[in-house]
Amino acid sequence: MSRAVLSLGSNLGDRLGFLKLALDAVRPALVAVSSVYETKAWGVEDQPDFLNAVCVVDDPARDHWAWLRTGQAAEQAAGRVRELRWGPRTLDVDVVTVDGVRSEDPELLLPHPGTPDRASVLVPWAEIEPDAALPGHGPIATLLAARPADELATVRRTDLKLS
Repeated sequence: MSRAVLSLGSNLGDRLGFLKLALDAVRPALVAVSSVYETKAWGVEDQPDFLNAVCVVDDPARDHWAWLRTGQAAEQAAGRVRELRWGPRTLDVDVVTVDGVRSEDPELLLPHPGTPDRASVLVPWAEIEPDAALPGHGPIATLLAARPADELATVRRTDLKLS
C-alpha cells in the first residue's frame, strides 16, 4: 500500500482548472479531497492569492518517487515554469507524506519540510483527516493549534468545487 497526502496550489491562470488537472492525474487513486481554500502567498508575498486543496491518495503500485513524478507531470501539463522559489505558479503539487517514509534526498524531502508551518496545508488536511499525524512532528491538529490566529485568518474556505 502507498498512501500519500498531496498539497495542491495554484495562483496563475485558471487556478481552479489547474487544481482539477492535478486531481485528474491521481483520480483512480483518490481517497479524499478537501474543500478549496483561498490563501495569501507564502514566501514571496507580492503575488496573487492561491487556491489550495489537499488530497489523500492510495495506490499499492506507487512509492514516494512515483507520487513525486505524478505531481511533476501534472505541473508540466499545467505549463508550470520554475523561475523564482516560492514565486507564482500555475500548479504546485507537493508530496506532504507517504506512508511515514522519511527522505533526506534534496529532490524529495519527506515529510515535506514546510508542512508544520503552513496553515494553507494544515487547514485543508485537517478537514479530511482530522486525526492524521505528520511523521516526526505529531498530530496535525496540534500543529494547526500552534499557528498564529492572524495566519489562520488568511486561509479562507471557498464555495468552489473540485469534484
